Amino acid sequence: MFIWIILSSLAAVYMAFVLGGNDAANAVATSVGSKAIDYKKGVIIAAISNLIGALLVGGHVTQTIGKDIVKIEYFVQYRNLFILGMFSSLFSAGLWVQIATHLGMPISTTHSIVGAVIGFGLFAGGIGYVYWLKILKIFLSWVISPILGAIVAFFIFNFVRLLILDAKDPFLNAKKYGPILSSFVFIIITFSTIYKGLKLNVPFFQSVIISISFAFFGYIITWSFLKEREEKNGVYSKVEKLFGVLQLLTATYMGFAHGANDVANAIGPAAAIYSVMKGAGKEFFIPIWLLFFGGFGLAVGTALFGYKVIKTVGEEVTDITPTRGFSAEFAAATTVLIFSKLGLPISTTHTVVGAVIGVGIARGMASLNLGVIRNIILSWMFTVPVSAILSGIIFSILKIFLTL
Repeated sequence: MFIWIILSSLAAVYMAFVLGGNDAANAVATSVGSKAIDYKKGVIIAAISNLIGALLVGGHVTQTIGKDIVKIEYFVQYRNLFILGMFSSLFSAGLWVQIATHLGMPISTTHSIVGAVIGFGLFAGGIGYVYWLKILKIFLSWVISPILGAIVAFFIFNFVRLLILDAKDPFLNAKKYGPILSSFVFIIITFSTIYKGLKLNVPFFQSVIISISFAFFGYIITWSFLKEREEKNGVYSKVEKLFGVLQLLTATYMGFAHGANDVANAIGPAAAIYSVMKGAGKEFFIPIWLLFFGGFGLAVGTALFGYKVIKTVGEEVTDITPTRGFSAEFAAATTVLIFSKLGLPISTTHTVVGAVIGVGIARGMASLNLGVIRNIILSWMFTVPVSAILSGIIFSILKIFLTL
């Protein structure tokens, strides 16, 4: 039976690998699209921040994927079927994501793995083996997250436009308000990490105080860096260059949030297999080495195959500049991190695209490429049923030919 821990871990790394090619690209798509950073730097930022987010906050959503979609207790006496089903879910979801990545389609890898696990549950035991109320909550989060991302991005970009772009001295105001915006990034990342993230049992009030301290530290660093920037080129060009610096921070923030939420898509089923074999389904274990392998796979996949989806999200939905990219990344990362702390496996692809659309709406509907948006939405709609059917078929075939 130990062989299935090895096989499921390898399948998890494969899923993380193809997930990185499709989904982790969202962490840096707008930064690369706005030309704030080049592709190579984007990959490095995405790799490191995804790994850190996975290790520090990735356990919340992993548990949801692993034990809250199909009813593990129903498989206590049939754990071999459960192991086979979770393995099938990983393999089928990874296969569909790989196909979509090859086509340059920014599908939801969250949809892929959730659909695959649902498919296994239905083929293994029928509708009674699935937590439909939990599925409903997940589906609702998929609708809410892109809308929330769009709304937050809309207001952030309008905030930037009001206080900076439309000011009498945009460059001076960018240097004035830039550190304030960066301090919000520091406070959110710090709070999400130490409060129920690292399992340090830090009380809420103390977590807030520590987070504010880190935010002040971030403010000083950003202020010191931006005050050295000189006025060059045109008014808006120099402002955009300042926000290009800030996008390094939001790209890191988005990578952290992505690792926190989407590592579960790769390792959730593997953690469920590990838990069933170790605790007979009564407890849920998430070994740290599995979180590490998941984060590592995300990083490598982004480096090797992320360029196609980066181009779609960062360049083809709407024209992205550093101020627009900053607004979209900040909004998307905050939304993803909130849902991660709630343990809900939302789609970072949905959220990032929603945030980019929100920035586009702030500029006017004419700035949006509605054809690309339509194709993205259609690919989302196909993902759950395709993954579910594929998972069910692979599970059924393996059940016939393998005896655990």
